[in-house]
Amino acid sequence: MIRALRVWLPAGLLMLAVTAFAQSLAPIPPLTSPVVDTTGTLSAGEIAQFEQQAVALQQRKGSQLQILIVPTTQPEAIEQYAQRVFDEWKLGRSNVDDSVLLLVAKDDREVRIQAGYGLEGAIPDITAGRVIQEYLVPRFRAGDFAGGIGDASAQLVRLIEGEALPAPMAPLAGNNGGGLSDGFGAMFFAFIVAIFSRNLFGRLPLPLRMLLGAAVSGTAALLYSAPWWLVLAAALVGAVIGSIASVGRYVKHGGWGNLGASGPSGRSSWPSSSGSSWPSSSSSSSSSRSSSSGWSGGGGRSGGGGASGRW
Repeated sequence: MIRALRVWLPAGLLMLAVTAFAQSLAPIPPLTSPVVDTTGTLSAGEIAQFEQQAVALQQRKGSQLQILIVPTTQPEAIEQYAQRVFDEWKLGRSNVDDSVLLLVAKDDREVRIQAGYGLEGAIPDITAGRVIQEYLVPRFRAGDFAGGIGDASAQLVRLIEGEALPAPMAPLAGNNGGGLSDGFGAMFFAFIVAIFSRNLFGRLPLPLRMLLGAAVSGTAALLYSAPWWLVLAAALVGAVIGSIASVGRYVKHGGWGNLGASGPSGRSSWPSSSGSSWPSSSSSSSSSRSSSSGWSGGGGRSGGGGASGRW
């Protein structure tokens, strides 16, 4: 018993110490924008300017420029905190790793530039160090944080522009029409086509109806430039809808089955424009986020390359 305590007690104490240390680490904020400022250092106009710069870069090159301002990284060194940020946010494209993080620990008076694997050639450690010393440190010492970040980020954009990178293959995170919304659009289009197909071929035998439903729905998603797995999902939806016996009027008789069918009074069951539950343009325009909504990492990685500095 005593021997077992001698073995397990130190291990238990070590685990408690590790757990306590992990709980005391500075938190990593959620990734919601190309500029995450938890200190209120930048004005709304300055943030919008840097967001626009990052989104434009991503649209041209596919690369991700991320700015993060926190009060402190303690008890970790800024290098360890920056790596945790990369691991959690997964900045840059998967297997391209084309991102760069500009991290400012305001109360610590420390700054770090860390690049993903794919930009280590464009932004080597020595170059990152020069950007810090020539653009960030002088401005920060004068209290001009926006000016320093603006000069440094503009220089980082120039370095990335000169790097040969794979072209963007799809709408990007900063583009409101891309990503999840495109997938939803493809599936919605395939669903509408499946409803049309079900009513058009509703009198055919069940196997043939399912086959035609899968074919036309999958083709609809394919024409929408959906990825292969979404095309298969759309085909499955078409087959399922095709297996349901059509109820109501057929397209050739002037109806759309149950989609928007008439109610007892003969009027359409769809809500009128005056009673629509969709938000009006005035309410949607109240959102301050436009270009950066949906901003997120793309599965990229960093090996810890970069440079740090103090001011």
